[in-house]
Amino acid sequence: MLAETVCSAVSAAGLGIAAITAYRKRFLAATRIAAYSLVPVGLVMTGVVEWVTDLVFKPSTWVGFGVLGIAWVLFMTSRAVERRTGGTRKERKEARAAQREAVAPTASAPSLGAGRSPSPTAARPKAAAPSEDFSDIEAILKKHGI
Repeated sequence: MLAETVCSAVSAAGLGIAAITAYRKRFLAATRIAAYSLVPVGLVMTGVVEWVTDLVFKPSTWVGFGVLGIAWVLFMTSRAVERRTGGTRKERKEARAAQREAVAPTASAPSLGAGRSPSPTAARPKAAAPSEDFSDIEAILKKHGI
């Protein structure tokens, strides 16, 4: 009952301010103020204010929010731990097995798997000729003192 009275008073004050603003020939601002001032009355008429007051003043509602908060914290903690450790146990085992297969025990670089050996008749790319024109690049480097 008190919330409805307060909302009605706020709306009446807002409409009064809108009327004064319109009297001063600021119609666009007056329309905007009137729209904002009608929101509290609309919330009272739709029952939102009663629902919110019941929500705010019931202890069981706050206990429910507390339970939801605890659930959220537990969920986020488990996600953070999962990301840090690299997933589930099965995923970690598969990743270790894949890592062992990717690198040979004595190799210095990862192996790319069994590929074709290059045939001696295969065309190899020709090396860049040392006589290529790099004069423009040299000019830029000289310009900057490099």
